[in-house]
Amino acid sequence: MKIAVLYGGVSAERDVSLSSGRGIIEALEKNNHEVIAIDFHPNKINDIIALNVDLVFLGLHGKYGEDGRIQGLLDIMGVPYVGSGVAASALAMDKEKSKQIFSSYNLPIAKSKAYTISNETNIDNVVYDIQHHFSTPFVVKPNREGSTLGLTIVEDVASIEGAIRKAQQNDHMILVEDYVKGRELTVAVLGSTGKEEALPIIEIIPKGDLYDYESKYSIGGSEHIIPAQIDDQLAEQIKQYAVQAHQALGCKTYSRVDFILNETNVPIILEVNTLPGMTATSLFPDAAKAVGMSYETMIEKFVQLSK
Repeated sequence: MKIAVLYGGVSAERDVSLSSGRGIIEALEKNNHEVIAIDFHPNKINDIIALNVDLVFLGLHGKYGEDGRIQGLLDIMGVPYVGSGVAASALAMDKEKSKQIFSSYNLPIAKSKAYTISNETNIDNVVYDIQHHFSTPFVVKPNREGSTLGLTIVEDVASIEGAIRKAQQNDHMILVEDYVKGRELTVAVLGSTGKEEALPIIEIIPKGDLYDYESKYSIGGSEHIIPAQIDDQLAEQIKQYAVQAHQALGCKTYSRVDFILNETNVPIILEVNTLPGMTATSLFPDAAKAVGMSYETMIEKFVQLSK
């Protein structure tokens, strides 16, 4: 097939997207596809409109790539692409909206509240409201951002305003939610619509105190335990939750669902990633490898499911 790979982009996750894109391009070429590589920029939409390909493989992360915007353009053009469509992509990127949907499906989530921050916002009022609704420790993060960018774990009320300002740099809407202490888990979901299956659960053990950007994308930044050492019944429940979350948002082909298993062994859903990382240190490829699927085979599976 003739496949265009869109990668890079202009979001804060550009470096990760460049790395994902390189891996995808190499795998597609090894699988004997004709590949057109495009370092995406929203100011160069004509490069996309002029495409004459069988399929677009999205290696983009973050804004303009994972939020439904590029998917909408491709839908208008009538060009098939790998991954979720406009609605699912936009909903998964919007953490508050996705949590509302999870709640309607009785999936376990942490208590949270969203705040819109603009130049006219009285930050003192926001700080007061946060103190009224949350007890330390709690998390402040951008509502529509990935890779823990702009995230702060607030342990002292004196640092609330700083956490708001940090999150605001990435999004005008911030999300405050209860801090859930426990084990970091993630579940890769793969399959055609209605027939999705969860791959083995991965437990993530960061080398530092927080599974942050550096832990995610630096070689040796974290340890991946596959499969996670969890009771079989609980593991099946977590996998079921992952598939339900994927389906509830209307995701397509593949996604990765992140959890915290709290201290009472209740799995709390954090978010669904519709275009998870495909780098050398990424989690989805590790989960695929655990079931005997090489990186190239995994990429080809995505292609075949998207035709």
